[in-house]
This record gives sequence, structure tokens and C-alpha cells, in this order.
Amino acid sequence: MDWFVITLRQYPELAVFLTLSLGYFIGSFKVGSFSLGTVTSVLLVGVLVGQLDIAISANVKSVFFLMFLFAVGYSVGPQFFGGLKKDGLPQMLYAAIVCVFCLIFPFLIGKLMGYDMGLTAGMLAGSQTISAVIGVASDTINHLNIPADQKASLINKIPVAYAVTYIFGTAGSAWLLASIGPRLLGGNLVEKAKELELKLGGSSIGDDPAIASAYDRVIYNAYQIAGHSYACNKTVAQTEAELQSKGRRLFIQRIRKGKEIKDVTPDTIIEENDVIALGGRREYMMNYVAVNEKEVLDAELLNFPLEVLSVMIIRKEVVDKTLAELRQADYMHGVVVRTIKRAGIEIPVLPNTKLNKGDMIELIGTKRDVEAAIVHIGYADRPTNTTDMIFVGLGILLGGLFGAISLRIGGLPISLSTSGGALISGLIFGWLRGQHPTFGRIPEPALWVMNNVGLNMFIAVVGITAGPSFVEGFKEAGWGLFIAGAAATALPLIFALLLGRYVFKFHPIITLGCAAGSRTTTAALGAIQDAVKSKTPALGYTVTYAVGNTLLIIWGVLIILLMS
Repeated sequence: MDWFVITLRQYPELAVFLTLSLGYFIGSFKVGSFSLGTVTSVLLVGVLVGQLDIAISANVKSVFFLMFLFAVGYSVGPQFFGGLKKDGLPQMLYAAIVCVFCLIFPFLIGKLMGYDMGLTAGMLAGSQTISAVIGVASDTINHLNIPADQKASLINKIPVAYAVTYIFGTAGSAWLLASIGPRLLGGNLVEKAKELELKLGGSSIGDDPAIASAYDRVIYNAYQIAGHSYACNKTVAQTEAELQSKGRRLFIQRIRKGKEIKDVTPDTIIEENDVIALGGRREYMMNYVAVNEKEVLDAELLNFPLEVLSVMIIRKEVVDKTLAELRQADYMHGVVVRTIKRAGIEIPVLPNTKLNKGDMIELIGTKRDVEAAIVHIGYADRPTNTTDMIFVGLGILLGGLFGAISLRIGGLPISLSTSGGALISGLIFGWLRGQHPTFGRIPEPALWVMNNVGLNMFIAVVGITAGPSFVEGFKEAGWGLFIAGAAATALPLIFALLLGRYVFKFHPIITLGCAAGSRTTTAALGAIQDAVKSKTPALGYTVTYAVGNTLLIIWGVLIILLMS
């Protein structure tokens, strides 16, 4: 054991990876629907490992924290600036107001309880579940004109307060929005979610949770044409038009004539005993009743390659169109939209869902049809392992330089700090990527590493560094900090729900999504969607999430300035 401890002190990088491994392991456990989560688990394990008195350079956490913040900004940049359009402005204003109260309530509670800036900043970070505040607030404290030992004491209190208040910040937010939220918004939100889906062009086929998971799938079946079938002796174009007139957007991809299999054209004639490969979204196939045709198992006919490809929407002819309008375009023949993601969040695939610039839509169809559609929609996000590190390195450098600029107001140094600058730079560079997707590519796995591992490496070092003083700080704060954190979590959320209902008059389902997004609590979004049995709350989540993720991180600077 002595050898193990000495080795960790001699090679502190091993202590970091030990902390990450155990933290991810503990964070994977759930009790019911509750989990500590990876970040809190890594922090607590780091505190435990930190009892071994392991010294780690502060530069290590700074590198990973800047990488994390740039990735955050990059992810939400298109939605942040896209929200400035007319349709997104109400949600942006709503999120900004909610974020202001997410700052005011922890500040007032901290003053009332007599907490110093370290405990108050940690309470802000934990109660609002915004881990990045730990780093931003620490950077700001380091810029204050106070003794070094006082800085260290204040900085070490931040993770203490974060750990104590984060539990209710996460679980409490999900419970409040999913259980109390419907009561504050008029109740029976399952019916209201169904109404919203119908308004967006959905149908009762999505009401059964058992088939909701099949909603995004595309299937192909083979049918043998009988002599009395309405498709018999008609062209492929006429048959597809007949199907679509009955609300079934289905396509004939191939045809078997005797022993010969052919790709079809719009003018191909369908004859008796021909076997057609008919495909489309599962809900349309489920609505298709083959009265005159007989479904057959024809593995050879159905064994044709399909291309599944994510495409970023950038073309003006598609932006602000509904999905129904996109489907009517000639170039969408044989192509099905399987999923739509906005800021990485999956939103409902319904006819009246409006498409925004920067949305990622997943197309499925034959390679010929998909490639023809891409030209009119935007940029194909083809799988790649290559990250544009010129873009990433330059973005973090420019952001850090901007954040390092300090202004003195009344003798107090004011700056965004390098961390705040990296966030702003990420927003701008993410928006540039959305406007010109030919450069600045960060593949999703690489973005996950920057975002997830970047944050947890930072948190691991924070925990190890603060470990020796953590227990003493917890004793000083006491359990009253947990209650104070619960109040700091609940009050802004209750206010957010009432604000959405009575001031902005959003649809109650959209209000729930906006409240979760403004607080950047993805776990709560999942709980809300389960509670209302619909994906529609995500329509209010994406723009507000972009605003919340930006402002709440910047509050790490403001809370220190307010408390100082």
C-alpha cells in the first residue's frame, strides 16, 4: 500500500486516471431513476484520492477545461445564433430571464446564509447543475486582488458546495418538472401533448408507447400484384400518386418480372403477378392494408443496398420549411427522413415540424436517391475520424486571448477569463461551421471526448486538489447547505413554469421543454418526455439550452463579482 501511494505521488497522472475509472464506474449505477452522474462521482472519487496528498499542476485542468468549454460553445453555436430569428426570439428572451433568476436566487440565498463567494459559487454550480461554473469561478477568484492563501481557501470550497447541492439539483429538477410541472401548467399534459402532435401533423398511431420506438424506422416489404389490384397495368408514378393521395408516403424501389429483377423508373408499368418492393416509414406501412396484393417473402428482391446519411440543413430552399413541404419536393422521391436532431437533441419527426438551419436530418434511401436529395438540402455529414485541429486550436487560442483582456472598474478587475473566452469562441466557431460546413469538422465521437472527458479530467484534478480540505469545508458548510441548494434549485424552476404559462403563454408542453433547456438539465427532459409520453417537449429545449449553456457558465464570473 505504501508503494502504491508513493507511486501515485510520483506519477500524479496515474491518480487522475484512477479517479476517472472509478468515477465513471460509480456514475453508471442507478437507484430507480436516480444516478449520481459521472461528474459528481468523479469529483467525490477525486476527493477520496486527494486524501493521499497528491500534487497536480493546475495547468493540467486548465487545458482540459478550455477544450471542454470550446466544445460546449461549438455544439450550441448554430442554435444560439439561429434563435435570434423572429421565431426563436421569444424562447431566447424566456431563457435569458430564467437564467437571470438562476443567478439571483443563489446569490440572495448565499447572502442570507452568510456564505462566502466560494460556497455561493459552488451552490450556483450544483443547484443549477452547471459544472463549468467551478472552473470559471475559480479563474475569476484567481484574478482578485486578495492573498494567495485566501484564494486557495475560497477555490477549495467551490467543489464542496457543488457536491452537496448537485444531488437535488439533478434529481430535484427532474422531479419538479415531470411531477409538479404538469400541475402548475394545468394538468393532464398527456392529452395536451397529443393535441400538439396532431397540430404538428401527427396521428393516433403514435399514442401507444409500445410502438413509439418504431416511429423512426424504415421498412420494405414485397407484394405480388393481383389482376384486380388498383396498381395492375399502371405506371410506378401513378401507383405512388394513388398511395400518397390516401396519406401513405410509400415508394416502389424495385420490381420482379418473372425471374428478372429491375430498378424502376416513374414510367415502369406494373403488371399482374409482378412483385414490387414497397418501402417507407413504418407508420405508413402499418397503415397500408394489402387488400388486393399478397405479401411475399422475396429475399432477393429486398436485398438491395440503402444509404443512411446525416445531412446538415444549409440550403435556403429548405430552411424554415415544414417536413411536409420538404417531402413534397421532387428530389425527395424515394428518400425518407428518419430522425431530426437540433443541437444534438432528437426532435419529433412530424409533418409540421419546422426545419432550421443547422439541423441534422438523417436520410435513408437508395444511394442514387439520397445523393440527389443532398444537393438540394445541405452538407452530407459523412462518417470520418478526422478532426480539424487547425480550427479547434485557433478557436481556443483566440477565445483565450480575448478572455484574458482585463478591464478595471472601480479598482476591480473585470474579465471573461480564458475559460469564458473559450466558450464565446466556441459559439462563434460553431456558428461559422454551420454557415460554411466545408471546414471546422469535429466528428461526434471526438466532440464527445472533448465535452465529456475534457470536463471530467478537469473535475478529477479539482477533486484531487481540493481533497485535503474537502472534509473540513463540509463540516463548516453543514447540512444547511443542502437545504439552501434545494431552494436555489426549486425557486427558479417554479418561476420558469409560471413565466411560460402566464407571461409568454407558451403551449404547456413547450413550456416544460423551455424550462428544462434554460436550466440545461437533459435528465429532466427525459423525465418530462416519459411523463407526457411524447418527444414534443424537445421543441422547446434546443434554443433555450443554447442560451442557458452560455449564460449559466458566464454567471460563474458574475457570482464572484457580486459576492466580492
